[in-house]
Amino acid sequence: MRQQERALRTRARIVRAAALEMDRLGYEGARLSRVSQAADASMGAVTFHFPTKKALAEAVREEGVASVAAVVDRTVSAGASRLSAVVDLTVALASLLEQDVAARAAARVAREQPDVMEQWSGSWLPTVLDLLGRARADGQLRPEHRPETLAALIVYLLAGAESEIRTGGGAPMGGTGSVADRLEQIWRLVLRGAATGKL
Repeated sequence: MRQQERALRTRARIVRAAALEMDRLGYEGARLSRVSQAADASMGAVTFHFPTKKALAEAVREEGVASVAAVVDRTVSAGASRLSAVVDLTVALASLLEQDVAARAAARVAREQPDVMEQWSGSWLPTVLDLLGRARADGQLRPEHRPETLAALIVYLLAGAESEIRTGGGAPMGGTGSVADRLEQIWRLVLRGAATGKL
């Protein structure tokens, strides 16, 4: 039992080190030797748990997607109106990207390896589309606004948030606060044009 616990701890350290490496350098730039060193694990331990870099990247993606699933569940179950839930979820995902290296690495690796890795947006976009469809049916969106168009906006907003977090460029034109805070302000502007007022 103790050996199994030690193996699980080693595996978790390797995944964490890989997430840091892939977040910083992407899939192609990540090196198993650096992951091994950062995780304080032998190359034998790394390849025992993950025979290929792709298998390790998949483990990072799974951890990042698990964090996303928790955010989605928490946000949807909070009981806000559907359109408000979409806003809250977008902001929560931006905050997750700021705080969770596995989520950030999962987003980057999926973007860089679309042929071999499921897109990060696949872990939250179906929920967003469902919420937007229901918001429209509830009369929370103007009839001319299609859920797919707003969903595309959210994809672009979160891609921009990820880019800003990754580059550390700061807010354009001297804005302050976190990326999630700025995204919330952007939503206020968007909702003035998209919402009917029935939130």
